Amino acid sequence: MSTGRLTLPIQRGLDDQLPALLERLGADAVRNSDGTELPESVQDLATRVYATYFVARGDEDWARSHPQQRTQLYLMSPRVPAPAEGPLRIRILSGYFADQIAPDTTCDISRWWEVLDRTAGRTLAAEEWRVLGDGADTVVEIPRAQPHHVYTVSFLAFQLWDSTQMYNYVTNDWASDPTKVKEQPYDARHDETWQHMRSSLAHWLQDHPEVDVVRFTTFFYHFTLVFGADARERYVDWFGYSASVSVPAMEEFERETGIRLRAEDFIDEGYYNSPFRVPTATFRAWIDFQHRFVTSRVRELTTLTHEAGKEAMMFLGDNWIGTEPYGPHFPDAGLDAVVGSVGSAATCRMISDIPGVRYREGRFLPYLFPDTFRPGGEPAREALDAWLTARRAVVRSPLDRIGYGGYLSLALEYPDFVDRVEAIADEFREIHDRSGGRRPDNAPFTVGIINAWGSLRSWQTHMVAHALPYRQTQSYVGVIESLAGLPFEVRFLSFDDIRASVPSDIGVLINAGAAGTAYSGGELWRDPALQTSVRAFVAQGGGLIGVGEPSAAAGGGAVLQLSDIFGVDRELGWSLSTTRYDQPTEDHFIIDDLEDAFDSGDGAENVVVTSTDTTVLAMHEGTVRAAVHPFGRGRSVYLAGLPYTSSNARLLHRALYWAVNREDELADLGWAEDARMEVAYYGEGEQLLVCNASHDSVHSVVHSPLGSTAVSLAPGESRWFTQDDMRAATGAVTGK
Repeated sequence: MSTGRLTLPIQRGLDDQLPALLERLGADAVRNSDGTELPESVQDLATRVYATYFVARGDEDWARSHPQQRTQLYLMSPRVPAPAEGPLRIRILSGYFADQIAPDTTCDISRWWEVLDRTAGRTLAAEEWRVLGDGADTVVEIPRAQPHHVYTVSFLAFQLWDSTQMYNYVTNDWASDPTKVKEQPYDARHDETWQHMRSSLAHWLQDHPEVDVVRFTTFFYHFTLVFGADARERYVDWFGYSASVSVPAMEEFERETGIRLRAEDFIDEGYYNSPFRVPTATFRAWIDFQHRFVTSRVRELTTLTHEAGKEAMMFLGDNWIGTEPYGPHFPDAGLDAVVGSVGSAATCRMISDIPGVRYREGRFLPYLFPDTFRPGGEPAREALDAWLTARRAVVRSPLDRIGYGGYLSLALEYPDFVDRVEAIADEFREIHDRSGGRRPDNAPFTVGIINAWGSLRSWQTHMVAHALPYRQTQSYVGVIESLAGLPFEVRFLSFDDIRASVPSDIGVLINAGAAGTAYSGGELWRDPALQTSVRAFVAQGGGLIGVGEPSAAAGGGAVLQLSDIFGVDRELGWSLSTTRYDQPTEDHFIIDDLEDAFDSGDGAENVVVTSTDTTVLAMHEGTVRAAVHPFGRGRSVYLAGLPYTSSNARLLHRALYWAVNREDELADLGWAEDARMEVAYYGEGEQLLVCNASHDSVHSVVHSPLGSTAVSLAPGESRWFTQDDMRAATGAVTGK
């Protein structure tokens, strides 16, 4: 068995235990974490050394002496109705954590703050309101508010406490440690601070000859993470740009683009440009503006790092906003590697598919923190769950490395967890050794996922806080979670990418999401050119799969604008006078091996058949859950929702082949009769990898180009087969 490809967190106080542990696990790199320091003996461990480096926080003397250069964000006050008489007073920090943020009353408030009458949709003139008090007691008074209208205040604020450091501080109870300070972030947009950042890194590089890889965590702007008055998370958007603002940046943006920004461009009625919102042209321009700025300055930091003889690695988290790993400028940043937290198969693909770097590392869960490593906790079980989830993606698009983060001292108190990490690392390395780091064979057509974001959010759709589950998104994020481990090339396309025509390599398009969201498309589907392009694609033989409320934009007598392709539509109560006689079939290629009823989760309700050519595959209480429909030479599949399960991944696999009229080729790349077994075929090396993705023992017949045989796998087990193995396997069914 080979060694390497594994990074472990280490800390002071473990010097006697580290050499044997590193040898046992085959670790070839070590790192510190937020709140830990590398031991002085680190140079004697014969491993590569990663060191965490925070560009925009960590120097409290600088932060305190330059309070106007701290990072900022836009926030909105609560929605407050005006009284019947008298002035309306809004305490703008009501509900926010005053230790984290403070209103910026030093800027030109009349320019950068806004007070809105949300009921009337009117922005108040500066003379119609005034600011009273300061800090946590800041109040905006509206002397002549319209009685019973709802008002909000959009205000610029300083960040007094870095969001991630605050989370770590609270989670690990650092309040009892006098060495732990509440770190304030500062902004690279200010030239003085930027020069300080550059010189600080240069000195740090010189002072740390033991470091081989600088693990930037991350750069300048934190994803939107705002805490409530109870010090718990109030608003989380892993893609949020609300904390990327500053007066110098907004003024520069206006000079470059001619667009005069206002607070509402970031507040967005209180939705803060959530990735579920169809992005405005102004917000997309702001993302591009910050992407160019961030990557240009990152390039300066990576150049310093390389000149010092070290590698530059970016952590895909914390202050990652503006880097945009799938953006056009990311390769110009000069990074050697990226590392990110793997919380699902989709987030694993998000990391492993990033272009423009030499290697990609996944930080596996659980994080070695006391919220998991505690009496009653099951870290070994969590580690296995995380591996089985990630392995589906690792097989399809191999990471170069894996690792863990946190306090190694906690992990050492759980020997079964260390045993599990050893097994995971060995299996990960075996996948690399046997495959040569290559991807297994894929279907002879590409799957295109269309939404308003396109490639910018590759493998990142329907996510709120990284890979955390949300009931409202599970029926949609299951699409990319399934695809992450299936044998297909996947491209993420914007509506602009297909408006003129669908790219020629695309075999099937998928549009998945709830009505009005960026992922379904909202009002963008009113564009005749977009509709025409998709109709032409399907009519000429392409496939279309819709999940939830695809192409939803009520108008012209339809809710789903492509209802003529899908053969179903969403009932809003406007056509209840129409009598329907929808009956599901029990016999269709897509559901042939579905053992239980199709699970559409919390997908769309009140979906009805609109064509006599529609075949219903599943219904529940009068609403269509799954259906298929011919359209010209092409085919469509409609699914009300698709939460991730092994059965649903299998159903999507079959649906994709059926939609493109290639169902006869379904088993060409390997196929297990039990959906819990996943098969990857490597034609170049003529070998097969069979994985049990479940916690159950599974016995199934596996078919492949190498032959067919019965395979039994223990919970979570994987096994490699060559053609000779297949021929010699006990219970062989056929051979080729």
